[in-house]
Amino acid sequence: MAGAAVRRIKLGSQGLEVSAQGLGCMGMSMSYGPPNPEEDMIKLIHHAINSGVTFLDTPDYYGLHTNEILIGKALKGGMRQKVELATKFGIKFVDWKVEICGDPAYVRAACEASLKRLDVDYIDLYYQHQIVLTPSKSVAAE
Repeated sequence: MAGAAVRRIKLGSQGLEVSAQGLGCMGMSMSYGPPNPEEDMIKLIHHAINSGVTFLDTPDYYGLHTNEILIGKALKGGMRQKVELATKFGIKFVDWKVEICGDPAYVRAACEASLKRLDVDYIDLYYQHQIVLTPSKSVAAE
């Protein structure tokens, strides 16, 4: 597939342009059986990027944070500059129960933690994984 062109599209109204085909990374560390070998997943991510699939998507909770760490490792060596990186926030586990959260203090802390786990300086698209149907006025104001 080397040399094949993957169409690019605008995402939203802020000017972000991404590959029309993205790579959702959930199955690399959860949901479809045991986590896959890290080395194999890094090779898969590199293959996708080198094939023109440059929009990578993960959230902070896949594999209880291990998915972001995996993506960060895959983006070493100049790969970060070749991708549009999306990660999500809003689902957290408290006492083994899922909570949906979107308050500003949580969002800031979650973003800082994602930047650290991904080992990157910026995230191209940061969005809420699950929406609270009745957001507080403070969240809307942020």
